[in-house]
Amino acid sequence: MKFSKQEVTKAISDGLLSFPITDFDENGKFDEQSYRQRLAWFISHDISAVFIAGGTGEFFNLTLDEYREIVRVAVEVVDGKLPVIASAGLSVEAGKVFANAAEAAGADGILLMPPYLTECPQDGLVEYARQICDSTAINVVYYNRGNGIMGAEAVQMLADACPNLIGLKDGKGDIQALNKIVKQVGDRLVYIGGVPTAEIFAEAYLSIGVNTYSSAVFNFVPDMAVTFYKALRAGNSDVVKQITNDFFIPFIDLRDQKAGYAVSLVKAGADIVGRPAGSVRAPLVMPAQEERKQLEKLIEAVK
Repeated sequence: MKFSKQEVTKAISDGLLSFPITDFDENGKFDEQSYRQRLAWFISHDISAVFIAGGTGEFFNLTLDEYREIVRVAVEVVDGKLPVIASAGLSVEAGKVFANAAEAAGADGILLMPPYLTECPQDGLVEYARQICDSTAINVVYYNRGNGIMGAEAVQMLADACPNLIGLKDGKGDIQALNKIVKQVGDRLVYIGGVPTAEIFAEAYLSIGVNTYSSAVFNFVPDMAVTFYKALRAGNSDVVKQITNDFFIPFIDLRDQKAGYAVSLVKAGADIVGRPAGSVRAPLVMPAQEERKQLEKLIEAVK
């Protein structure tokens, strides 16, 4: 860990957050050299933190050995320029193992994913997250998504119990519920927008004090992603509206054509712009040729 708790908290509270895809070769194996190049390209842009092996990075499709290698490589390439935050989750015991692996490799924090499969009561979610938080000394951001969604009371309980919990990433897009959390828990935590293609929620997020979000499209249109974020924060509504209409709305229409395309289209986009990362792993599938052509047109329109 190269950054203090205060430094990581500051980094993720303001500025664009990047979530790189994970590179696989033609045989579907982790491609270290391609990943190194991708990370070096990422950190050459105006971003504030790098979240590796996240949802866009197919955490759910990685072995523990691959994960260790990915974190090691990321920490080495980023080299203290920005905080590096990896992922953990699945179950309490698996979450502990991933968190400890991230800590051992030098990551500055973990993004704690929801538990695997089963429906969960609120007190059970708090206990799931608490045990994983307690297993590591590094910072934790809880991903409020899927079957792991906590209400305001549960988030408060977790924040009270875990000093190393520094943030909450919203993955549902329920602005009413998120606003309740923001107002009740207050500045004890940093709040991050994290629905798929979070830019479409960016104005709503900002209106309740959520200043930043995860950008998956940064993987293939980084300049546009940075321009959009800066326009949003500067209150330049004309630019925000233009990019939303020209790119994000049609991109979301394309994304919604098949489950999992929030990741698959990003990998296709990276390939289109000359930075291929291989295909997604099952159960995800790559876009069909016609969908790829639609994505090519969208990318060309915002270059």
